[in-house]
Amino acid sequence: MLTPVEISGLRRRLLAWYENDRRPLPWRETHDPYSIWVSEVMLQQTQVNTVLPYYRRFIERFPTLRKLARADLEDVLKLWEGLGYYARARNLHRTAGMLIESRAGRIPDCWEDFRALPGVGDYIAAAVLSIAFDQPYAVVDGNVKRVLARLLTLAAPVSPTPSRTIFQAEADRLLDRRRPGDFNQAVMELGALVCTPAAPNCSICPVVRFCAAQRDGTVAQYPRRVASRAVPEVQIAVGVVFKKGRMLITRRPAQGLLGGLWEFPGGKLREGESPSQACVREIKEEANLDVAIEGPLAQVRHAYSHFRVHLHVFRCRFTAGRVRLNGPSAHRWIRLAEIDRFAFPKANHKFIPLLRDKV
Repeated sequence: MLTPVEISGLRRRLLAWYENDRRPLPWRETHDPYSIWVSEVMLQQTQVNTVLPYYRRFIERFPTLRKLARADLEDVLKLWEGLGYYARARNLHRTAGMLIESRAGRIPDCWEDFRALPGVGDYIAAAVLSIAFDQPYAVVDGNVKRVLARLLTLAAPVSPTPSRTIFQAEADRLLDRRRPGDFNQAVMELGALVCTPAAPNCSICPVVRFCAAQRDGTVAQYPRRVASRAVPEVQIAVGVVFKKGRMLITRRPAQGLLGGLWEFPGGKLREGESPSQACVREIKEEANLDVAIEGPLAQVRHAYSHFRVHLHVFRCRFTAGRVRLNGPSAHRWIRLAEIDRFAFPKANHKFIPLLRDKV
């Protein structure tokens, strides 16, 4: 347990290090609540280097909340394509419209109002309110948990939800309430650059003198984790259906995994069913079309947060029927040259280049 004097010293040293050594990131060059909010939404479960080009393109295309609110969701998802966790984009777009309608575009600066917005959890609320509005709320993300676990030798594992209250209480206790935004970013930056998951560079850590794990020689033992479960793999058959030089694509429902994105029709294999049989059945059930399999196109594996998929992709020829959708929200018959107009899941992008080569 750090004493009040030690906490004061830790704050000074960490903030001084942050001022000198922080990365020059574009969202740190502005006090605009909208831009900061966009960056924090994108940074959820996504690395900084991945986010940077997306953030720049997004802010260039939608520089204000009003521009985002007026945009078509299809355009927003296309710009978000490849970043993953698409509910973030849908919620951001939806909330922009709500704020323009009900608050004349003003982003709330109090916890209750901001936390109540779609897609805003405790982390996003604390990050935006502290960084954009200097409100004294401590952020808790993966980097913060790792720093706190080592600094204070916290035995609580970082992954289970009940442990969050422990880490939140410690983050609240250490927070510099005079500079909450800078302090939050400093702790996260320390975790990203110095107190890393593997091989932390304790020799250059600005707060190493306060670190209990370093003092005890137990840095490698923190943070504690609960053994992860085996990740299941789902077998899915996908059909690229051709009709008179065009391909069928369907749009996923707005809500749920990959909501609003376009894809090629298909679905899960049933027990005892071959991938080609599943492909024909799924296209019939999903789009009311009869197709003939012309041959395999690709096999693709892709990992999501809690499961993996193994896609068996087939080239198919339309033989009969008229599209009547069961599940998807829309469909299009498109030429290959038009495919870049539509936002697809990353798993589909793994075989689209092959499709270009073979068609």
